[in-house]
Amino acid sequence: MTLEISPMFAVPMAQDTHPDAERLNAQIKSLLLAREAEGERYANPNPSLRQHPGVFESDFNLFAWPDPCIQQLRLFCWTALGRLVQDLNQYSAEQMQQVQIFSHTWFHVTRHGGFTIMHTHPMASWSGVYCVDPGETPEDRPESGILRFHSPHHYSSYFTDAGNSRLRPPYHHGTWSIRFKAGQLVLFPSWVQHEVLPFYGRDERITIAFNCWFGMKNG
Repeated sequence: MTLEISPMFAVPMAQDTHPDAERLNAQIKSLLLAREAEGERYANPNPSLRQHPGVFESDFNLFAWPDPCIQQLRLFCWTALGRLVQDLNQYSAEQMQQVQIFSHTWFHVTRHGGFTIMHTHPMASWSGVYCVDPGETPEDRPESGILRFHSPHHYSSYFTDAGNSRLRPPYHHGTWSIRFKAGQLVLFPSWVQHEVLPFYGRDERITIAFNCWFGMKNG
């Protein structure tokens, strides 16, 4: 018999890059920093996570803003997410016309020392993070501002020896870290644990995040 190895409990993750990120992100950055400067008007009044010093979190209706740069980003994100949902669920083009998307969308501005603790996003099926500006990465702080995902296979590393200590991806233990580039979009199942490590740049790390849940118009 031929030995067959299969990733039976794989976690689907997706990435895309905006084709005109430099132009679009300049507009978005200017807008978000201006809205941040207005303080409580655009801040999240009831954050689900404790907000640590150095992190500004907006309220959850970002993609409802009429500003052209925000609507251009919304189209990019929803297009990528739609392709992911269609591929993984094997929906036809006709079925996709019936899919309804609901969401919370917000932005973070993170400055020196800011971070986000490990968490998940309940009551959503898909989440995403888009990088407007990754900020500076000091040479002595290579993990500054990294987005880190944790393996859901919590028992896989309870016993390790020479037989499983060097498993190749996607079977390895531990974490998957992303050092963002401007214009990069990451999509992931909302139940996956993730965190943002402390940011040590002298500027700002600016990201846009969303949680999504879906319905069928005639379902």
